[in-house]
Amino acid sequence: MRTIQNSEELREAAVEQLEKARARLRKVETEADRFRVNGYSEIEREKLNLINSIYTTLEQFENYKNETIHFEQQRAINQVQQRVLQQALQGALGTLNSCLNNELHLRTIGANIDMFGAMKEKKN
Repeated sequence: MRTIQNSEELREAAVEQLEKARARLRKVETEADRFRVNGYSEIEREKLNLINSIYTTLEQFENYKNETIHFEQQRAINQVQQRVLQQALQGALGTLNSCLNNELHLRTIGANIDMFGAMKEKKN
């Protein structure tokens, strides 16, 4: 009878240890789930931060590209304006030189005619 009682006590102790082990297992599983969820949440946060950082960088590159395009357009416009102005000035200078040459020729011819006229009068 004593052996049966010892066996029963041993069985109860084993059942109690089994229940404690199950409780510890549930606690560890719960904590593992919590770590897993927190880990996934942290991974998702890091992923969103990375996406936002990349988006910001892309926006900066887009702005830089647009500024560069605008700068190049302005430079091209300025170059065209300079060429047009240079051509206009060269044309005006050519016209002015032509007018001056014509005026100079007319004055020279006029002066020569006057000199010939004066020389003719002196002969007469």
